Amino acid sequence: MVFGAMVLLVGLEELTNIRNVERLKKELRTSYRLIDSFLRDSELIGDLTQCVDCVVPPEGSLLQEALSGFAEAVGTAFVSLVVSGRVVAATESWWRLGTPEAVLLPWLVGSLPPQAARDYPVYLPHGSPTVPHRLLTLTLLPGLELCLLCGPRPPLSQLNPQLLERWWQPLLDPLRACLPLGPRALPAGFPLHTDILGLLLLHLELKRCLFTVEPSGAKEPSPEQRRRLLRSFYTLVTAMHFPPEPGQQEEKAEDATHQAQVPRACYLVSGTEEPGTGWRLVALQLGPRRLLLLLSAQSPIHGLRGLASHTLHALTPLL
Repeated sequence: MVFGAMVLLVGLEELTNIRNVERLKKELRTSYRLIDSFLRDSELIGDLTQCVDCVVPPEGSLLQEALSGFAEAVGTAFVSLVVSGRVVAATESWWRLGTPEAVLLPWLVGSLPPQAARDYPVYLPHGSPTVPHRLLTLTLLPGLELCLLCGPRPPLSQLNPQLLERWWQPLLDPLRACLPLGPRALPAGFPLHTDILGLLLLHLELKRCLFTVEPSGAKEPSPEQRRRLLRSFYTLVTAMHFPPEPGQQEEKAEDATHQAQVPRACYLVSGTEEPGTGWRLVALQLGPRRLLLLLSAQSPIHGLRGLASHTLHALTPLL
């Protein structure tokens, strides 16, 4: 991710054919804020999963329809709505962006200081590492930004307040409903078991994920601890308990028997060994979806798989 961030903002040519070291140092300063955000206790997890951090808006179909119409009106196929570094909605072309730019672009927008509008030169580490594109951002509401990836056109001046008002003023209430989704990811009132302290849902084929440690009002552990526990658990189960993600390598015939025996669920108790103590962590994979849950110490171990299965079933229509 760090090298991808440097390519995103400086370009591969500058990094591989260094003509002037001092000039390169100066240009690399533009990537410091983004790289620093990887090193902090981020609310995002795309740096680890290589999946795009997303949220589920209450009125997603309305936003999607407006986004597609707006993209056609301004003449670019790559448009998204981003709240706090997470994608709310995006055009099909935006979703088809390769890794790592699909993860890096919304993360970059979330890491920048607030600004009404930006015209930001970016390279695409996978799709266009040597030829720059333009990332245009427009703040619709504080924390909610409209992002366009384009070439020389349209000019930023074309995206005037009248154009934005025509497309987005009628959707002011659905847009406002997106603002709390930054840390929560799921709409208010979405039914989750009260034992769930945090969750990570990945769609391994679409390369998208939902990540939240704020589904309940419990005080312990802290949000920072919850994120650390889920990140560590993700690393463990990805390395040891689940097969490679789809598309990473071809499954050989002689491996078929072994793959069938790979566990599709696992759990871990973090903390002391005393009965009824320790946070529960459970992972379940079904098809392209993988769900990781952090549960309270009161959650009975014999019910972990059932709770995870029920939660995955409830979340499946969302991602």
